[in-house]
Amino acid sequence: MDEHQCCCCGGTEKTTQRSDEEKRKLLNRLKRIEGQVRGLQAMIERDAYCYDILTQSAAVNAAMNAFNKEILARHIEGCVARDIRAGKDEVIEELVTILQKLMK
Repeated sequence: MDEHQCCCCGGTEKTTQRSDEEKRKLLNRLKRIEGQVRGLQAMIERDAYCYDILTQSAAVNAAMNAFNKEILARHIEGCVARDIRAGKDEVIEELVTILQKLMK
């Protein structure tokens, strides 16, 4: 992974540079998830059957999990690996913290 695709400190704020193509794909994925959530809202408004709502909710969860897995993989392969090689072991605690949040 190229350095420009990893988290880079700008003072106290970290950022991750992504290609236009990567941003487009991630944003499209989030827009599809947003559409699924709006579908859930519409189902509630029209008093849809609970099973159908739960099925749609499970699809939203699966879509978010897939999104998180993609971001996490890029983070580990790029940012975390780079920081560990640079001796910045604090990134390990950061990784543990985010994994705990994702596994709730």
